[in-house]
Amino acid sequence: MLHLIKLAVGVDDLAHMKKVQAVRRKQRRQGPRTPHWVYTRHMPKRVDELLQGGSLYWVVRGVIRCRQELVGFEEDFDKEEAHKYCRIQVKRTIIPTAPRACRAFQGWRYFDGDDAPPDLSRGDTGDMPKEMADELRRLGLL
Repeated sequence: MLHLIKLAVGVDDLAHMKKVQAVRRKQRRQGPRTPHWVYTRHMPKRVDELLQGGSLYWVVRGVIRCRQELVGFEEDFDKEEAHKYCRIQVKRTIIPTAPRACRAFQGWRYFDGDDAPPDLSRGDTGDMPKEMADELRRLGLL
């Protein structure tokens, strides 16, 4: 399976990502049932493969933290800037993944399904030590 990976620039954590995406949808006057749009300059050439169950994985502060399922791609043209761009359409649901370090890069990259981190189940703390997770739960932080 083929996926995309992209940096979530300026995002602190998953809660912040949800807020940022909600604000952007409101600014764009997107309806409540529309997918979330992610803008990028170039249209992927392997769209058919990506739409066969692919996701957009997000790197937050140097760590792959979550994904959103891909729904579609639209190419458009910005008349003011005089250049083409691509609107990546993803489902609004943000799915947490096991954390995995990732170096910075520009734009997006193809991401092979064999390299993708697994999804976290509810309450899963990834690779956090059990004692730390238990203490954070006791404090009401998890």
